[in-house]
Amino acid sequence: MDPADVAAIIESELADAEATVSRARGEHDDDHLKATVVSPAFEGQSLVQQHQQVYDALDDHMTTDIHALELSTYTPDEYEE
Repeated sequence: MDPADVAAIIESELADAEATVSRARGEHDDDHLKATVVSPAFEGQSLVQQHQQVYDALDDHMTTDIHALELSTYTPDEYEE
């Protein structure tokens, strides 16, 4: 799956999210991705809850198009630090 498509899905499903997605370094397969997601929707959420929101946004793509996702999530304040 194209990283730009993954970013667009995340941004369309999470409130005011900004997603940067790229191929994971050292991986030759198209289904190993790295994502950084910044969203105010993560305020007051645990890291597990934040990641679950991203996985929920990607829905079936996580089982059909994306084999591995290295994920970093931040609130806007956390990202500015």
